Amino acid sequence: MAKIIAIANQKGGVGKTTTAINLAASLAALEFKTLLIDADPQANSTSGLGFDPKNIEVGVYECMMDPEDTQKNIMETDIEDLDLLPSNIELVGAEVEMVNIAEREERMKKALREVRNYYDFIIIDCSPSLGLITVNALTAADSVIVPVQCEYFALEGLGKLLNTIKIIQTRLNPDLEIEGILLTMYDLRLRLSNQVVEEVKKHFQAMVFETIIPRNIRLSEAPSFGVPVIAHDASSKGAISYLNLANEIIEQNGIAAQG
Repeated sequence: MAKIIAIANQKGGVGKTTTAINLAASLAALEFKTLLIDADPQANSTSGLGFDPKNIEVGVYECMMDPEDTQKNIMETDIEDLDLLPSNIELVGAEVEMVNIAEREERMKKALREVRNYYDFIIIDCSPSLGLITVNALTAADSVIVPVQCEYFALEGLGKLLNTIKIIQTRLNPDLEIEGILLTMYDLRLRLSNQVVEEVKKHFQAMVFETIIPRNIRLSEAPSFGVPVIAHDASSKGAISYLNLANEIIEQNGIAAQG
């Protein structure tokens, strides 16, 4: 049965989608059967894997409205062992439409109940908000990764997110754990980057992943080619960092290597 990991931070521009795509692809490269769920109406994970969101007729939204549809809406990607449950513009209206639905916070959990048996990992790319879709993702997840950029306002809003996670643990998903805080967009040359790393590690200690994701040209370029960085340039610092992150997650979960 799949381990479900949500990638969440209500701040935009912290490397959330980059992490979702490249962690999922790295797990697949290590021969773990992986499903990436694009739970963001901007559909950047969908386009980042080479699909045009305008051509997506069914996706996460339809699965949340009718959980029986999930399996048939999953798409194969060009990366072996990596599948995608895509997003489209319809997801924008989901929060409004779900307001009056019973157990509205558990729609995604229900949608994944059957398919999680087919995968080793399910990675959910959340939208940059703490709305109903993100609450659904955190209710469905076993754990959450919080990307934090190595920039001046790094810790801003983090308390709010951690408070939301506590509320979900109390009311909706007592088994939800924090997989780790992931430092992203690290620039070795900048004193500020190093200060942020020190500050985050001081505040959160063992919760912080050892792997730090650097600023990397190849990492930035890959989405424009519709591929993860491991398919764009496997020897780049970005690709190696996400493989290291995947290995760190496998190790801390005590999962045996594939193959």
